[in-house]
Amino acid sequence: MSRLSLFNSPLMLGFEQFEQAVDMITKTAADGYPPYNVEKIGENRIRITLAVAGFAPEDMQVQIESNQLVIRGKAKSDDDRIYLHRGIAARQFRRAFVLADGIEVQDATLDNGLLHIDLEKPLVDVPIRSIAIQTLKKAPKKTIIEEN
Repeated sequence: MSRLSLFNSPLMLGFEQFEQAVDMITKTAADGYPPYNVEKIGENRIRITLAVAGFAPEDMQVQIESNQLVIRGKAKSDDDRIYLHRGIAARQFRRAFVLADGIEVQDATLDNGLLHIDLEKPLVDVPIRSIAIQTLKKAPKKTIIEEN
């Protein structure tokens, strides 16, 4: 069975990496833990906030891998506690976000159980470039003159 792709149009050339990113996103979108927000906090700034109650900074990693922002968490085991009810999840997690070219991670801060990751995309002037159209001059046909 062939897979329907958004990028299989002959008018869209060189978008293979976007297709791979869409595949990765659809695979990881099903896991809802930890919950997160993505908000615009300025002209070219974005903040990702993850709810990571119970995690200390040393229990988490924030890394850039290729074009992905990857956040991992693994809480310390608390086997010495006896819970009558455990409603605060403290399981291991991995949350990944695909980053567009040029986006930079500015910082990551943990505040009251929320991990804030601030991103910035530099403003870029998109240059317009004109391509000269040339004509191909047809070379005159060579005539062969036979001399006797």
